[in-house]
Amino acid sequence: MAGVVLAAGAGRRFGMPKALVEHGGELLVDRAARVLAEGGCDPVVVVLGAAADEVRERAALTGTTVVVNPDWASGMGSSLRTALDALATTDAAAALVLPVDMPGVGPEAVRRVAARAGRTALAAASYHGTRGHPVLLGRDHWTGAHAAATGDAGARDYLRTRTVTLVSCDDVSEGYDVDRPEDLRRANP
Repeated sequence: MAGVVLAAGAGRRFGMPKALVEHGGELLVDRAARVLAEGGCDPVVVVLGAAADEVRERAALTGTTVVVNPDWASGMGSSLRTALDALATTDAAAALVLPVDMPGVGPEAVRRVAARAGRTALAAASYHGTRGHPVLLGRDHWTGAHAAATGDAGARDYLRTRTVTLVSCDDVSEGYDVDRPEDLRRANP
């Protein structure tokens, strides 16, 4: 099962690309890639865009495949399409997608959602009954998710019209995202 880190955005509300944000002594992009790998994902694809050269210089990105989304400014949808294109030549049966700005998600949440992996699977972590990340897209859904991924919605519109298995993760992770610097106070490194 492949892991995908969506890390291409400029982080306008944050004031800088979130891939470059350091928290607990680690860049958020390195943390997200590590969490996916520790959760059992291989390969791990990291999608960069804004400040891609600086991210490559500063981040370790150990054991990952880095791809650059040339259309990153159009939103997360184009980054998801870039990741799925990069995975098209692999034998991965599913992709587990994690945005870079979710430092509360840990490897156990990845393992739980990944346990549902399969070509036809659609699953997502849930936190207090609300769907969150990571999101699992079985390979049979990649074409549909690719076609539906526009703007900042990612696969949301595609998932909205399908049955998604929710996997409770609130006992092992926190499903919030970091939009502003003050949100990091909530995060446990």
